[in-house]
Amino acid sequence: MMPSAAFSNSPAADALESDPAKMSWMVGSPPPPERIIRFEDGSYFQYPQMRWSVAHFRELMPTTNVSRGIGAPNTLERSLQAGIDEVSFVPMGSDRPMTWRDSLLANYTDGIVVLHKGRVVYERYFGALKPEGQHAAMSVTKTFVGTLAAMMVADGTLDPDRKVVEYVPELGKSAFGSATVRQLMDMTTGIRFSENYADPKADVWAHAAAGNPLPKPKDYTGPRSYYEFLQTVQPEGVHGEAFHYRTANTDALGWVMARVSGKSVAQLLSECIWSKLGAEQDAYMTVDSTGTPFAGGGLNAGLRDLARFGEMIRNDGQYNGQQVLPKAAVDDIRRGASKEFFAKAGYPLLTGWSYHDMWWHTHNEHGAFMARGVYGQALYIDPKAEAVIARFASHPVAANAANDATSLPAYDAVAKYLMSR
Repeated sequence: MMPSAAFSNSPAADALESDPAKMSWMVGSPPPPERIIRFEDGSYFQYPQMRWSVAHFRELMPTTNVSRGIGAPNTLERSLQAGIDEVSFVPMGSDRPMTWRDSLLANYTDGIVVLHKGRVVYERYFGALKPEGQHAAMSVTKTFVGTLAAMMVADGTLDPDRKVVEYVPELGKSAFGSATVRQLMDMTTGIRFSENYADPKADVWAHAAAGNPLPKPKDYTGPRSYYEFLQTVQPEGVHGEAFHYRTANTDALGWVMARVSGKSVAQLLSECIWSKLGAEQDAYMTVDSTGTPFAGGGLNAGLRDLARFGEMIRNDGQYNGQQVLPKAAVDDIRRGASKEFFAKAGYPLLTGWSYHDMWWHTHNEHGAFMARGVYGQALYIDPKAEAVIARFASHPVAANAANDATSLPAYDAVAKYLMSR
Protein backbone atom coordinates (compact mmCIF):
# COMPACT_ATOMS: atom_id res chain seq x y z
CA MET A 1 0.00 0.00 0.00
CA MET A 2 2.96 2.30 0.54
CA PRO A 3 5.41 2.42 -2.41
CA SER A 4 8.92 3.72 -1.84
CA ALA A 5 8.07 6.70 -4.03
CA ALA A 6 5.92 7.85 -1.14
CA PHE A 7 8.86 8.15 1.23
CA SER A 8 9.25 11.73 2.38
CA ASN A 9 11.49 13.64 4.77
CA SER A 10 9.43 16.83 4.53
CA PRO A 11 8.73 18.60 7.82
CA ALA A 12 5.30 18.01 9.25
CA ALA A 13 2.64 20.64 9.76
CA ASP A 14 0.48 20.27 12.84
CA ALA A 15 -2.94 18.66 12.78
CA LEU A 16 -4.83 21.89 12.19
CA GLU A 17 -2.49 23.18 9.48
CA SER A 18 -2.58 19.85 7.66
CA ASP A 19 -6.33 19.23 7.98
CA PRO A 20 -7.21 17.63 4.62
CA ALA A 21 -10.68 19.21 4.51
CA LYS A 22 -9.23 22.68 4.95
CA MET A 23 -6.55 21.97 2.34
CA SER A 24 -9.29 21.00 -0.17
CA TRP A 25 -7.54 17.98 -1.62
CA MET A 26 -9.37 16.50 -4.63
CA VAL A 27 -12.15 19.14 -4.53
CA GLY A 28 -13.47 20.25 -7.91
CA SER A 29 -14.43 18.78 -11.27
CA PRO A 30 -11.55 18.37 -11.85
CA PRO A 31 -9.56 19.60 -8.85
CA PRO A 32 -6.85 22.19 -9.49
CA PRO A 33 -3.58 20.49 -10.51
CA GLU A 34 -1.94 21.41 -7.20
CA ARG A 35 -4.77 19.69 -5.30
CA ILE A 36 -4.79 16.42 -7.25
CA ILE A 37 -3.58 13.27 -5.48
CA ARG A 38 -2.51 10.22 -7.47
CA PHE A 39 -1.46 6.69 -6.65
CA GLU A 40 0.84 6.29 -9.63
CA ASP A 41 3.28 9.07 -8.68
CA GLY A 42 3.35 8.30 -4.95
CA SER A 43 1.74 11.62 -4.03
CA TYR A 44 -1.05 9.76 -2.25
CA PHE A 45 1.34 8.87 0.54
CA GLN A 46 3.31 12.06 0.73
CA TYR A 47 2.56 14.21 3.77
CA PRO A 48 0.17 16.02 4.08
CA GLN A 49 -1.70 14.44 1.14
CA MET A 50 -1.79 11.10 2.96
CA ARG A 51 -4.17 12.61 5.51
CA TRP A 52 -6.78 12.65 2.72
CA SER A 53 -5.71 9.36 1.12
CA VAL A 54 -6.18 7.18 4.20
CA ALA A 55 -9.92 7.84 4.00
CA HIS A 56 -10.11 7.36 0.22
CA PHE A 57 -7.93 4.42 -0.81
CA ARG A 58 -10.59 2.69 -2.89
CA GLU A 59 -10.70 5.73 -5.16
CA LEU A 60 -7.00 5.43 -5.92
CA MET A 61 -6.17 1.72 -6.15
CA PRO A 62 -7.79 -1.69 -6.73
CA THR A 63 -9.58 -3.29 -3.80
CA THR A 64 -11.72 -6.31 -2.93
CA ASN A 65 -14.86 -6.14 -0.85
CA VAL A 66 -15.37 -7.50 2.67
CA SER A 67 -19.13 -7.87 2.75
CA ARG A 68 -21.15 -7.10 5.86
CA GLY A 69 -23.86 -9.48 4.60
CA ILE A 70 -27.49 -8.51 4.06
CA GLY A 71 -28.79 -8.44 7.64
CA ALA A 72 -29.75 -5.33 9.56
CA PRO A 73 -26.94 -3.45 11.33
CA ASN A 74 -26.47 -4.02 15.03
CA THR A 75 -27.58 -0.96 16.99
CA LEU A 76 -24.95 0.71 19.14
CA GLU A 77 -26.64 2.35 22.11
CA ARG A 78 -25.35 5.80 23.00
CA SER A 79 -24.72 7.44 26.35
CA LEU A 80 -22.28 10.25 25.55
CA GLN A 81 -20.12 11.59 28.36
CA ALA A 82 -18.79 15.08 27.73
CA GLY A 83 -16.49 14.79 30.73
CA ILE A 84 -14.13 12.55 28.78
CA ASP A 85 -12.72 15.60 26.98
CA GLU A 86 -11.36 16.92 30.28
CA VAL A 87 -9.83 13.65 31.47
CA SER A 88 -6.22 14.46 32.29
CA PHE A 89 -3.06 12.35 32.10
CA VAL A 90 0.69 12.85 32.06
CA PRO A 91 2.37 11.79 28.79
CA MET A 92 5.32 9.41 29.03
CA GLY A 93 8.57 11.28 29.58
CA SER A 94 6.79 14.49 30.56
CA ASP A 95 5.82 16.21 33.78
CA ARG A 96 3.05 18.31 32.23
CA PRO A 97 -0.52 17.00 32.17
CA MET A 98 -2.49 16.85 28.95
CA THR A 99 -6.24 16.52 28.43
CA TRP A 100 -7.87 13.84 26.32
CA ARG A 101 -9.18 16.56 24.00
CA ASP A 102 -5.70 17.97 23.40
CA SER A 103 -4.24 14.51 22.80
CA LEU A 104 -6.52 13.99 19.81
CA LEU A 105 -4.91 16.84 17.88
CA ALA A 106 -1.45 15.93 19.12
CA ASN A 107 -1.91 12.48 17.60
CA TYR A 108 -3.47 13.66 14.32
CA THR A 109 -6.65 11.78 15.12
CA ASP A 110 -9.08 11.31 12.20
CA GLY A 111 -11.76 9.57 14.23
CA ILE A 112 -12.21 8.00 17.65
CA VAL A 113 -14.97 5.98 19.29
CA VAL A 114 -15.05 4.91 22.94
CA LEU A 115 -17.38 2.15 24.12
CA HIS A 116 -18.17 1.44 27.76
CA LYS A 117 -20.12 -1.74 28.47
CA GLY A 118 -21.02 -1.76 24.80
CA ARG A 119 -22.42 1.77 24.66
CA VAL A 120 -20.90 4.65 22.71
CA VAL A 121 -19.76 7.18 25.31
CA TYR A 122 -17.54 9.26 23.03
CA GLU A 123 -17.29 9.76 19.26
CA ARG A 124 -15.42 12.40 17.24
CA TYR A 125 -14.36 12.79 13.61
CA PHE A 126 -11.83 15.13 12.02
CA GLY A 127 -10.46 16.00 8.59
CA ALA A 128 -11.41 13.69 5.73
CA LEU A 129 -13.13 10.99 7.82
CA LYS A 130 -16.88 11.00 8.39
CA PRO A 131 -19.02 8.51 10.36
CA GLU A 132 -20.17 6.93 7.09
CA GLY A 133 -16.62 6.76 5.71
CA GLN A 134 -13.94 4.11 5.79
CA HIS A 135 -10.31 4.53 6.79
CA ALA A 136 -7.14 2.54 6.34
CA ALA A 137 -6.56 0.27 9.34
CA MET A 138 -2.93 -0.32 8.33
CA SER A 139 -1.42 -3.01 10.56
CA VAL A 140 -4.57 -3.38 12.61
CA THR A 141 -5.28 -5.66 9.62
CA LYS A 142 -2.73 -8.07 11.07
CA THR A 143 -4.83 -8.47 14.19
CA PHE A 144 -7.83 -9.52 12.13
CA VAL A 145 -5.67 -12.09 10.34
CA GLY A 146 -4.22 -13.35 13.63
CA THR A 147 -7.74 -13.57 15.07
CA LEU A 148 -8.93 -15.61 12.08
CA ALA A 149 -5.92 -17.90 12.53
CA ALA A 150 -6.73 -18.34 16.23
CA MET A 151 -10.27 -19.26 15.20
CA MET A 152 -8.98 -21.84 12.71
CA VAL A 153 -6.70 -23.31 15.37
CA ALA A 154 -9.59 -23.49 17.84
CA ASP A 155 -11.83 -25.34 15.40
CA GLY A 156 -9.06 -27.70 14.30
CA THR A 157 -8.72 -26.37 10.76
CA LEU A 158 -5.16 -25.19 11.35
CA ASP A 159 -2.39 -26.94 13.31
CA PRO A 160 -0.13 -24.31 14.91
CA ASP A 161 2.71 -26.80 15.33
CA ARG A 162 2.94 -27.79 11.67
CA LYS A 163 5.62 -26.32 9.46
CA VAL A 164 4.62 -23.70 6.95
CA VAL A 165 6.05 -25.78 4.10
CA GLU A 166 3.52 -28.50 4.86
CA TYR A 167 0.71 -26.10 4.03
CA VAL A 168 2.43 -24.05 1.30
CA PRO A 169 5.19 -26.07 -0.46
CA GLU A 170 6.03 -23.00 -2.56
CA LEU A 171 7.58 -21.46 0.58
CA GLY A 172 9.89 -24.42 1.12
CA LYS A 173 12.99 -22.63 -0.16
CA SER A 174 12.23 -19.40 1.70
CA ALA A 175 12.94 -18.60 5.35
CA PHE A 176 9.29 -19.29 6.12
CA GLY A 177 9.35 -22.93 5.10
CA SER A 178 11.01 -24.23 8.26
CA ALA A 179 8.95 -22.03 10.61
CA THR A 180 5.80 -23.24 12.34
CA VAL A 181 2.40 -21.65 11.92
CA ARG A 182 2.58 -20.57 15.58
CA GLN A 183 5.86 -18.77 14.91
CA LEU A 184 4.12 -16.85 12.12
CA MET A 185 1.19 -16.03 14.42
CA ASP A 186 3.50 -14.71 17.16
CA MET A 187 6.11 -13.23 14.80
CA THR A 188 8.98 -15.22 16.25
CA THR A 189 10.35 -16.27 12.87
CA GLY A 190 13.99 -15.76 11.96
CA ILE A 191 13.63 -13.90 8.68
CA ARG A 192 15.48 -11.04 7.01
CA PHE A 193 12.97 -8.22 6.71
CA SER A 194 13.59 -4.63 7.78
CA GLU A 195 10.40 -2.85 8.91
CA ASN A 196 12.06 0.58 9.18
CA TYR A 197 9.68 2.89 7.31
CA ALA A 198 12.14 5.75 7.68
CA ASP A 199 14.64 3.87 5.46
CA PRO A 200 13.60 4.01 1.77
CA LYS A 201 15.81 0.95 1.10
CA ALA A 202 14.18 -1.21 3.79
CA ASP A 203 12.69 -4.58 2.84
CA VAL A 204 9.22 -3.31 3.69
CA TRP A 205 9.40 -1.08 0.61
CA ALA A 206 10.52 -3.97 -1.63
CA HIS A 207 7.54 -5.87 -0.28
CA ALA A 208 5.30 -2.90 -1.13
CA ALA A 209 6.78 -2.67 -4.64
CA ALA A 210 5.98 -6.34 -5.25
CA GLY A 211 2.41 -5.73 -4.10
CA ASN A 212 1.99 -2.55 -6.14
CA PRO A 213 -0.80 -3.31 -8.63
CA LEU A 214 0.44 -0.84 -11.25
CA PRO A 215 2.48 -2.04 -14.25
CA LYS A 216 6.14 -2.40 -13.31
CA PRO A 217 8.92 -0.40 -15.01
CA LYS A 218 10.52 -2.13 -17.99
CA ASP A 219 13.77 -2.64 -16.07
CA TYR A 220 12.02 -4.12 -13.02
CA THR A 221 13.20 -7.67 -12.29
CA GLY A 222 11.84 -8.25 -8.80
CA PRO A 223 8.77 -10.13 -7.58
CA ARG A 224 5.44 -8.98 -8.99
CA SER A 225 3.01 -10.09 -6.29
CA TYR A 226 2.89 -10.71 -2.53
CA TYR A 227 3.15 -14.46 -3.05
CA GLU A 228 6.20 -14.06 -5.31
CA PHE A 229 7.86 -11.78 -2.76
CA LEU A 230 7.33 -14.21 0.13
CA GLN A 231 9.23 -16.90 -1.77
CA THR A 232 12.32 -14.65 -1.84
CA VAL A 233 12.54 -13.95 1.92
CA GLN A 234 15.83 -15.19 3.36
CA PRO A 235 16.65 -16.46 6.88
CA GLU A 236 18.18 -14.30 9.58
CA GLY A 237 18.48 -15.58 13.12
CA VAL A 238 16.66 -18.59 14.53
CA HIS A 239 12.96 -19.35 14.57
CA GLY A 240 11.23 -19.27 17.93
CA GLU A 241 13.79 -17.32 19.98
CA ALA A 242 12.59 -13.71 19.83
CA PHE A 243 9.76 -11.47 18.70
CA HIS A 244 10.47 -9.46 15.57
CA TYR A 245 7.68 -7.34 14.13
CA ARG A 246 7.71 -8.06 10.40
CA THR A 247 4.79 -7.55 8.04
CA ALA A 248 5.85 -10.42 5.78
CA ASN A 249 4.88 -12.87 8.54
CA THR A 250 1.23 -11.86 8.23
CA ASP A 251 1.20 -12.22 4.47
CA ALA A 252 2.75 -15.67 4.84
CA LEU A 253 0.08 -16.55 7.41
CA GLY A 254 -2.59 -15.26 5.03
CA TRP A 255 -1.24 -17.57 2.33
CA VAL A 256 -1.40 -20.54 4.70
CA MET A 257 -4.99 -19.69 5.65
CA ALA A 258 -6.02 -19.24 2.02
CA ARG A 259 -4.46 -22.56 1.06
CA VAL A 260 -6.16 -24.41 3.92
CA SER A 261 -9.59 -22.84 3.45
CA GLY A 262 -9.69 -22.29 -0.29
CA LYS A 263 -10.76 -18.70 0.41
CA SER A 264 -8.94 -15.39 0.41
CA VAL A 265 -8.32 -13.50 3.63
CA ALA A 266 -11.01 -10.99 2.56
CA GLN A 267 -13.54 -13.80 2.06
CA LEU A 268 -12.65 -15.39 5.40
CA LEU A 269 -12.97 -12.07 7.18
CA SER A 270 -16.40 -11.47 5.66
CA GLU A 271 -17.79 -14.95 6.30
CA CYS A 272 -16.34 -15.57 9.75
CA ILE A 273 -16.46 -12.11 11.36
CA TRP A 274 -17.72 -9.10 9.40
CA SER A 275 -21.05 -10.56 8.33
CA LYS A 276 -21.75 -11.65 11.91
CA LEU A 277 -21.02 -8.36 13.68
CA GLY A 278 -24.04 -6.48 12.40
CA ALA A 279 -21.57 -4.08 10.81
CA GLU A 280 -22.90 -0.80 9.40
CA GLN A 281 -20.67 -0.88 6.33
CA ASP A 282 -18.81 -3.27 4.10
CA ALA A 283 -15.08 -3.12 4.64
CA TYR A 284 -12.58 -3.55 1.84
CA MET A 285 -8.97 -4.62 1.31
CA THR A 286 -6.34 -3.41 -1.10
CA VAL A 287 -4.97 -6.05 -3.46
CA ASP A 288 -1.87 -6.71 -5.58
CA SER A 289 -1.80 -7.18 -9.37
CA THR A 290 -3.11 -10.75 -9.03
CA GLY A 291 -6.00 -9.77 -6.75
CA THR A 292 -4.42 -11.10 -3.55
CA PRO A 293 -5.54 -9.06 -0.50
CA PHE A 294 -2.80 -7.36 1.48
CA ALA A 295 -3.01 -9.37 4.71
CA GLY A 296 -0.33 -7.29 6.39
CA GLY A 297 -2.09 -3.94 6.17
CA GLY A 298 -4.77 -3.63 3.50
CA LEU A 299 -8.00 -3.42 5.50
CA ASN A 300 -10.16 -0.30 5.31
CA ALA A 301 -13.24 -0.08 7.53
CA GLY A 302 -15.75 2.12 9.28
CA LEU A 303 -14.69 3.23 12.74
CA ARG A 304 -17.83 2.05 14.52
CA ASP A 305 -17.42 -1.37 12.94
CA LEU A 306 -13.86 -1.56 14.24
CA ALA A 307 -15.28 -0.79 17.69
CA ARG A 308 -17.89 -3.54 17.24
CA PHE A 309 -15.10 -6.02 16.56
CA GLY A 310 -13.31 -4.93 19.72
CA GLU A 311 -16.49 -5.28 21.75
CA MET A 312 -16.97 -8.81 20.39
CA ILE A 313 -13.47 -9.75 21.53
CA ARG A 314 -14.10 -8.16 24.93
CA ASN A 315 -17.19 -10.32 25.30
CA ASP A 316 -15.32 -13.61 24.74
CA GLY A 317 -16.37 -13.86 21.11
CA GLN A 318 -20.07 -13.21 21.70
CA TYR A 319 -21.79 -10.36 19.87
CA ASN A 320 -24.96 -9.53 17.99
CA GLY A 321 -26.79 -12.44 19.61
CA GLN A 322 -24.33 -15.14 18.57
CA GLN A 323 -20.95 -16.71 19.28
CA VAL A 324 -18.94 -15.09 16.49
CA LEU A 325 -15.60 -16.62 17.56
CA PRO A 326 -15.03 -19.77 19.62
CA LYS A 327 -14.35 -18.77 23.23
CA ALA A 328 -11.23 -20.94 23.05
CA ALA A 329 -9.86 -18.63 20.35
CA VAL A 330 -10.46 -15.51 22.45
CA ASP A 331 -8.98 -17.24 25.51
CA ASP A 332 -5.85 -17.95 23.50
CA ILE A 333 -5.68 -14.38 22.25
CA ARG A 334 -5.93 -13.03 25.80
CA ARG A 335 -3.20 -15.32 27.07
CA GLY A 336 -0.42 -13.22 25.62
CA ALA A 337 3.06 -14.61 25.08
CA SER A 338 6.65 -14.37 26.26
CA LYS A 339 7.65 -10.99 27.68
CA GLU A 340 11.26 -12.13 27.35
CA PHE A 341 10.91 -12.72 23.61
CA PHE A 342 9.16 -9.37 23.21
CA ALA A 343 11.87 -7.47 25.10
CA LYS A 344 14.44 -8.54 22.50
CA ALA A 345 12.64 -6.43 19.89
CA GLY A 346 13.63 -3.23 21.71
CA TYR A 347 10.46 -1.20 22.28
CA PRO A 348 11.47 1.15 25.13
CA LEU A 349 7.93 2.52 25.58
CA LEU A 350 6.40 -0.96 25.71
CA THR A 351 8.29 -2.51 28.61
CA GLY A 352 6.69 -5.68 29.92
CA TRP A 353 4.50 -6.22 26.84
CA SER A 354 4.14 -9.32 24.66
CA TYR A 355 2.76 -10.21 21.23
CA HIS A 356 0.45 -13.15 20.55
CA ASP A 357 -1.95 -14.05 17.72
CA MET A 358 -0.98 -10.68 16.24
CA TRP A 359 -2.35 -8.79 19.25
CA TRP A 360 -0.20 -6.51 21.44
CA HIS A 361 -0.53 -7.22 25.17
CA THR A 362 0.26 -4.56 27.78
CA HIS A 363 0.11 -6.97 30.76
CA ASN A 364 -0.92 -3.97 32.89
CA GLU A 365 -3.13 -4.25 35.97
CA HIS A 366 -6.24 -4.20 33.77
CA GLY A 367 -4.97 -6.84 31.33
CA ALA A 368 -5.38 -4.41 28.43
CA PHE A 369 -4.43 -5.56 24.95
CA MET A 370 -4.64 -3.90 21.56
CA ALA A 371 -4.25 -3.84 17.81
CA ARG A 372 -1.81 -1.28 16.40
CA GLY A 373 -1.14 0.19 12.98
CA VAL A 374 1.32 2.70 11.59
CA TYR A 375 0.39 6.39 11.57
CA GLY A 376 -1.67 5.91 14.73
CA GLN A 377 -4.33 3.27 14.04
CA ALA A 378 -5.44 1.55 17.25
CA LEU A 379 -7.99 -0.73 18.86
CA TYR A 380 -7.57 -0.80 22.65
CA ILE A 381 -9.47 -3.22 24.88
CA ASP A 382 -9.50 -2.86 28.66
CA PRO A 383 -11.33 -5.90 30.09
CA LYS A 384 -11.41 -4.67 33.68
CA ALA A 385 -12.83 -1.28 32.73
CA GLU A 386 -15.20 -2.90 30.20
CA ALA A 387 -13.93 -0.34 27.68
CA VAL A 388 -13.06 -0.41 23.99
CA ILE A 389 -11.32 2.46 22.19
CA ALA A 390 -11.10 2.51 18.39
CA ARG A 391 -9.02 5.18 16.69
CA PHE A 392 -8.05 6.07 13.14
CA ALA A 393 -5.32 8.65 12.59
CA SER A 394 -2.90 10.08 10.03
CA HIS A 395 0.19 10.98 12.02
CA PRO A 396 3.06 12.22 9.82
CA VAL A 397 5.42 9.65 11.40
CA ALA A 398 4.75 5.98 10.67
CA ALA A 399 6.20 4.45 13.83
CA ASN A 400 3.81 4.33 16.78
CA ALA A 401 6.63 5.44 19.05
CA ALA A 402 5.79 8.93 17.77
CA ASN A 403 2.35 8.86 19.39
CA ASP A 404 2.55 6.19 22.13
CA ALA A 405 3.66 8.68 24.77
CA THR A 406 0.41 10.62 24.39
CA SER A 407 -1.84 7.70 23.38
CA LEU A 408 -1.22 4.85 25.80
CA PRO A 409 -1.56 6.87 29.03
CA ALA A 410 -4.63 8.58 27.53
CA TYR A 411 -6.35 5.24 26.93
CA ASP A 412 -5.54 4.11 30.44
CA ALA A 413 -6.80 7.38 31.96
CA VAL A 414 -10.12 7.21 30.09
CA ALA A 415 -10.60 3.57 31.05
CA LYS A 416 -10.10 4.42 34.72
CA TYR A 417 -12.42 7.41 34.38
CA LEU A 418 -15.14 5.18 32.98
CA MET A 419 -14.71 2.72 35.85
CA SER A 420 -15.56 5.54 38.25
CA ARG A 421 -18.80 6.50 36.51
